[in-house]
Amino acid sequence: MKFLRVGKKGKEIVAAIDKQGRIRNLSKYISDLNPDTINFSNLEKIENLKLEDIEEINSVERIGSCVSRPGDFLAIGLNYHSHIKETKSNTPKEPILFNKSTGSLSGPNDPIHLPAEARKLDYEIEVGMVIGKKGKYIKEKHADEYIFGYCIVNDISERSWQKDRGGQWIKGKSIAGNCGPLLVTKNEIKDINNINLYLDVNGKRRQTGNTNKMIFNFNYLISYISQFMTLYPGTIITTGTPDGVVLGMKNPKFLKVGDKLNLKIDTLGEQNQIIVEEKII
Repeated sequence: MKFLRVGKKGKEIVAAIDKQGRIRNLSKYISDLNPDTINFSNLEKIENLKLEDIEEINSVERIGSCVSRPGDFLAIGLNYHSHIKETKSNTPKEPILFNKSTGSLSGPNDPIHLPAEARKLDYEIEVGMVIGKKGKYIKEKHADEYIFGYCIVNDISERSWQKDRGGQWIKGKSIAGNCGPLLVTKNEIKDINNINLYLDVNGKRRQTGNTNKMIFNFNYLISYISQFMTLYPGTIITTGTPDGVVLGMKNPKFLKVGDKLNLKIDTLGEQNQIIVEEKII
């Protein structure tokens, strides 16, 4: 199943993509994709529907984040050797775990607002996974049973806030976190440990990667994190970025107003964003 949430911010409805690529309205069958509704019981009911018989949505003005109001928005740092090399970092012995503010969650094509005091805005294309049932002390061999699906995450990072403001990454990681467009269930993906990631800035390729280059794979990450905290349905875990970020460049040109981003991951869809000036109301 390929889910998405469509509509104006705060008024999104749940939809799904059928085999012909048409968008079908699921609002009669599920109220939202949030911690209350993301579970395998609801998934089974929807998978038994014949999507072709459900109302088609002919036009979509906006796609929202594929998950609404997650309890946790977790992230993994330095999970590709190429990214470690370009940033001159040490290879972690254990996954580097941090938070993004849930308030940073935004739609896949929503603009990214550049704060006036931000000087080093950077991008990071990542595969996010969404938890489908509560778990703690999860064994790695059973971790896949807790994954509801996968999505694209742009882990937008303000490097000076991340690096130079006390070392607490959440400050530099909470400007934006574009998620979606699709929340793709496991059965739609042949091998999550071998899918390609691409990111372009203003039409020029910056990042190319593959999940087979991850240091800590998806199942390991779920098992590891669950040793320290309970994982709940709807939790988003974004799993790290390959090389090609601005921070790793010899002559870095950080994102500025007007820059356009395009992100693609096999099976998970595509994002398009523009950097705009933040307006404080």
